[in-house]
Amino acid sequence: MRRALRARAERRQLMTAEAEVLGELRRLRARLPQLTGALAASTDGLVLAQDTAEVEAEGVAALTAAALGVALRLTDTTGQGGFRELLIRGELGYVATYAAGASAVLTLLAEPRINVGRLHLEARRSSTRIGELVDGALERLENA
Repeated sequence: MRRALRARAERRQLMTAEAEVLGELRRLRARLPQLTGALAASTDGLVLAQDTAEVEAEGVAALTAAALGVALRLTDTTGQGGFRELLIRGELGYVATYAAGASAVLTLLAEPRINVGRLHLEARRSSTRIGELVDGALERLENA
């Protein structure tokens, strides 16, 4: 019971950072016009903020959590250290996921013509900022 209450409190605290995280997603999309969507989610698949129009954010967040689980196992098994990012190239574009602090991930959808180097540069900056916002919100919860 305590664990369920704590999880609920954590989710509420994460949602308090939603406006700031959404602002970061919008600034990222302004810097990278080839992005077709952006979302921040907790590592367990809860949508924290989204700036997507064409996809169901909850489904993408859940799939991101599943992919994150595989990526974590793969980096651990191969001795590559902690998870940093995952890039998937499809026929119609890219899906990129970046670690955002200890508790969140940033997932981006991009057109096939995007400059992948620029995508990584801008996304790494944004994921750092989002990680600070989310981890800060959780830290405030622990200190309350």
